[in-house]
Amino acid sequence: MTDDVLISIDGPTGRLSLNRPKAIHALNTGMCRAMLAALVDWRSDPAVRLVMIDHAAGRGFCAGGDIRALWESGGGDGAIARDFFRIEYQLNHLLFTYAKPVMAFMDGITMGGGVGISQPAKYRIATERTVYAMPETGIGLFPDVGAGWYLSRLPGRTGPWLAVTGARIDGADCLALGLATHYVPSGALSQLKADLVARPGDIEGVLAAASATPPESKIAGWRADIDRLFASDRYEDILAALEADGGEWAAAQRATLATKSPQACKVSLRELAESLRLTDFADEMRMEYGIGTKVVQRHDFLEGVRALIVDKDNQPRWEPATPEAVTDHLIDTIFAPLDPAEAWEPYRG
Repeated sequence: MTDDVLISIDGPTGRLSLNRPKAIHALNTGMCRAMLAALVDWRSDPAVRLVMIDHAAGRGFCAGGDIRALWESGGGDGAIARDFFRIEYQLNHLLFTYAKPVMAFMDGITMGGGVGISQPAKYRIATERTVYAMPETGIGLFPDVGAGWYLSRLPGRTGPWLAVTGARIDGADCLALGLATHYVPSGALSQLKADLVARPGDIEGVLAAASATPPESKIAGWRADIDRLFASDRYEDILAALEADGGEWAAAQRATLATKSPQACKVSLRELAESLRLTDFADEMRMEYGIGTKVVQRHDFLEGVRALIVDKDNQPRWEPATPEAVTDHLIDTIFAPLDPAEAWEPYRG
C-alpha cells in the first residue's frame, strides 16, 4: 500500500483520499493499485454502503497521472507505462461497474487521471473551485482513462471541442454538461461529508440540501459556435471552419490548436468517433489501452512532455508537423488492435 492515498472506513462510508499535495495528487501506479484493492474489499463488505473519493490536503482534486514517469518509461522499453495504464484502467473500469454508490468530489483541478476516477461515480460534486480539462493533446497524448466514452456522449460537439483544445471549464460548466451531478460550495463540503456519514440512507436528500445554484455556465453562450465549427470528425475541416469564420472566439480556438500535436488531435477525434459506437465500457478501455501503449513511445508524446514539463521551453517540435502530414495510415496503425496476449482486460481477482 502507499501513503499517497489515505484509505479508511468512516461509519458506513469507505474513504479514498488522494494524498500527494505537492503533485496536486497526480496518480501513480501504487495509488491506483491501492484504490483498486480497497474497492475490491469493500465490494463484499456489507458495512460499506457508500464510497467517497476526495483529496486529503492542498489544492486540487487530481491533476492527472504521473506524466514524467510515463515519459521516462516511454523513452525506454515502455514497460512501466504499460503497467500503469493497465492498473489505472482497471481502476477506472471497476469504478464504472461498481454496484455500490460512489461519490467523487471534484473540488479544484480535475484533469486527466482525475477525470478517470470521478466520471464513473454516480455522484460527481463540482464547486466554485473546479477546473476541469483533458489537456492531453498539448503533450502529444489523447484523452484516455475512459474520456473517449464520456466526451463522445456530451451534448452536441462539446466533447470533440474539449478533446482537441484541452479547454478548461468550471464547476458551473460541468453541471450544465452533465459532467457533474451536483454543485456544492467548497465551504460546505466538510458538513456534507459528515451528513452523509450520519445519514447513509438519504444520500439524495443530503445532497439536495447541500447543493446551491451555480453561476451561469459560459458553455451555453458558446454552444452554437462549438457545434458549427467543430462539426466534423476530420481535423482539417475543423481548422478550415475556424479560419473561415473570422470571429474572435474562432480565432482564439485556432490559435490554441496551433500549439497542439496534430497527431494527437487526429487520434482524439478518431477515438471519440469510435467510442460512440461502443456499448461496453470494457471495450472502451481495451481500445484506449491499445492506443496509449503505442502513443506513449511515439515522438510527439516524448517531445511534448520534454517541452512542457521537463525543459519547459514550451516549444514542442511535432512530427509530423502538420495535420496534412498525419496520414490515415498512421492513425490506423495507432488504432490497430493489440495481440490478444498483450491486450488490456478488466480486473479478475
